[in-house]
Amino acid sequence: LHLYHKMLQMKPSAGVQRASRGAAVKCHAQAVAAAPASKAASSSKGEVARVAVLGASGYTGAEVVRLSALHPNIKVTALTGDKQAGKAFSDVFPHLITATNVPKLVKIDDVNYSDVDAIFCCLPHATTQEVIKKLPTHLKIVDLSADFRLKNPATYAEWYGHEHAAVELQKEAVYGLTELYREQVKGARLLANPGCYPTCTQLALYPLLKSKLILPDDIIIDSKSGVSGAGRSAKESNLYCEIAEGINSYSVGKHRHMPEIEQGLTEAAGKEVHVSFTPHLINMSRGMQCTSYVKLAPGVTADDLRKHLATAYESEFFVKVLDKGVVPHTRHVRGSNFCLMNVFEDRLKGRAVVISVIDNLVKGASGQAMQNLNLMMGFPETTALQQLAMFP
Repeated sequence: LHLYHKMLQMKPSAGVQRASRGAAVKCHAQAVAAAPASKAASSSKGEVARVAVLGASGYTGAEVVRLSALHPNIKVTALTGDKQAGKAFSDVFPHLITATNVPKLVKIDDVNYSDVDAIFCCLPHATTQEVIKKLPTHLKIVDLSADFRLKNPATYAEWYGHEHAAVELQKEAVYGLTELYREQVKGARLLANPGCYPTCTQLALYPLLKSKLILPDDIIIDSKSGVSGAGRSAKESNLYCEIAEGINSYSVGKHRHMPEIEQGLTEAAGKEVHVSFTPHLINMSRGMQCTSYVKLAPGVTADDLRKHLATAYESEFFVKVLDKGVVPHTRHVRGSNFCLMNVFEDRLKGRAVVISVIDNLVKGASGQAMQNLNLMMGFPETTALQQLAMFP
């Protein structure tokens, strides 16, 4: 891939360029046989998607821009951040000073959508639905907020405290947990990118419930996230002295990711599932671990769960089931789009412990958003996402 990008920068002849790109697509297809691009030829022809990032001044928006800078088939044509309008993007995020092909930030009302093919929407919930319902219908949209994740409008109103303002779009939206809904993602116009906790949890538990290897009752999920999951806006609870040298639970019994988790697990089990879910804030910038305590079906062992997950994700590029006994660490996925998981026998008879880890800003947000847009635009699914974790 490095050689491929280098050759593109050297501007070879058209024939050589086609050959090099074709080789890259061929290598990708061999490596990710279970995740073929719906229109892989688009990438080999050098087609470029013009992309706008709405809400680019937040952490998820910055990650989208970082990943877009690595993407040979994406050109960022608009970045919005109303409070930062008029500024160069590198003035807001100095670590992205080398992303030179991006425009200045503008107010959302100043975006020229005739110069846009697709949108990453990184706006807050409630704001998003009001914006998206006014957008031109030719646009493909990946929404990173919670606005279109819940299929039932009544459930949305219950958990978010107000009626949904774009119910028809909510019906249209495809839920984009890529490894579970790949075929639906390919045909989506409006995609609801999953939340970080639901991604980390469902990847580990969905295949086990679907195969009936675990029981759908008494599932306990203990989750921990880095501070970036709380966003970039100034909040007293995010100050250094409030976060450093400690850990705390938050939104106990009422976190808004609960109905999203239960929606997916209910689908997998074929019957209603309710979970006990408690999130915790950890003194680190990024990373997430979900530790799930589950009841085994009669005659099933913890090793059976691990073997089933290994088979289910055998051909997946971004999900890795570790060898028996190896504990997943958040530091081993930092900055990457990978999810690591494993299963352990609980000391309590008939129970198992399932541990999964992701980077909350990448696989838990912007990386999975890019993975989904790749499929929606017909690009190879792993484009711009193959970088390994950063350690130490």
